[in-house]
Amino acid sequence: MSQAADQSRPRSRLRISRKLPLLAVTGGAVFWIASIATSLLPIAAEYRAAFSNWSMQTVWIFSLPMGILIGCCVGYFLLRFFDRIPTKSPILKSVMLSAVALIVAIILIDMPMILHAHGAALYYFLIGVVFNIIRFLLLGIAVGYLYQKLYG
Repeated sequence: MSQAADQSRPRSRLRISRKLPLLAVTGGAVFWIASIATSLLPIAAEYRAAFSNWSMQTVWIFSLPMGILIGCCVGYFLLRFFDRIPTKSPILKSVMLSAVALIVAIILIDMPMILHAHGAALYYFLIGVVFNIIRFLLLGIAVGYLYQKLYG
């Protein structure tokens, strides 16, 4: 390896280690606020009633750490692979990364719930997907916007 490549690695790691916590917390806060806002909707009460083990407090408590985790993943990949993600806008890049995280969340969380649901399972599946689209989209916009502010 060349000497220039060796020097760029510590800078890249330093950039990630300094900016990642800020991106993760910002994404987590936006995800949490969106979770609270959507959980107050009347249709959300119906959604929670379909899955009797869910309560509004559960959504409010667990959405913050989950949002921080998702924000951390989106922020890490944005910082680490910024030049490799197609498009020039950091916001669009971040939204694309959060869309990938959304697909993973649908596969890991919503798909198993639909298998255990009864009655109108597809209806509740779609409600959950719409709520997640809102939360993940806002997280992606917030992380991309902050990245754009930090790096100009």
